[in-house]
Amino acid sequence: MTTSSADTRSVDSRREELAAGLKETRQLIEKLSHEAGRDTVPELLPVTKFHPAEDIALLAELGITDVAENREQEARAKAEELSDVHFHMIGQVQTKKANHVARWAHSVHSVDTEKLAVALNRGVENAGRDVLPVFIQVSFDGDTARGGVPLDGVAELAQIIEDLPNLDLRGLMVVPPLDTDAKEVFTTVRELANKLGEQLERTMKLSAGMSADLADAIASGTDIVRVGTGIMGARPLG
Repeated sequence: MTTSSADTRSVDSRREELAAGLKETRQLIEKLSHEAGRDTVPELLPVTKFHPAEDIALLAELGITDVAENREQEARAKAEELSDVHFHMIGQVQTKKANHVARWAHSVHSVDTEKLAVALNRGVENAGRDVLPVFIQVSFDGDTARGGVPLDGVAELAQIIEDLPNLDLRGLMVVPPLDTDAKEVFTTVRELANKLGEQLERTMKLSAGMSADLADAIASGTDIVRVGTGIMGARPLG
């Protein structure tokens, strides 16, 4: 199959768009980190949901090895097509799909129940793979319908995960509820992650911060930021 010059121009144009988005986002993260007085900048995890595998392949050409996805079936298809890219699950996971997620996910940022943790642990065993890094998703306001475990349930779920041999607890993830003070949310969960780390005697990371609340997340000490539109542009229509 041959590639027309128009197709080549289209691919080159898209690569340039992604490169520009990456550059601008990285510069913003560095600027915000400097303003917050941080010695290090958080890890950037591009969010690629709804964008085609071809875009992610171009990101890989630009040096991106890790991306985040929200929907299991979409992410699984992309992971099968792009074996050199690490796909991280940041969306809610139905327990019945845990076996699938455990096969393709490089990490899961949205563990919020014992049932899901046990299902992922079983899925890792069935897949015959190495341990799966996971983050506990925190529900700041206690409304678990949107995903997450309430603040007062984090320690218990953490201990459950610690007792599962195929999961490796790496930290906490949070998305500020609407009409809340994002900085208060991030600061509270950062402190909770630090406290959990002291109890477990290892560092617990914080996965928090998207385009709209990046400054507050970075100032509060997040370790991983998840940026979609700033890098990928508007979602494709269809």
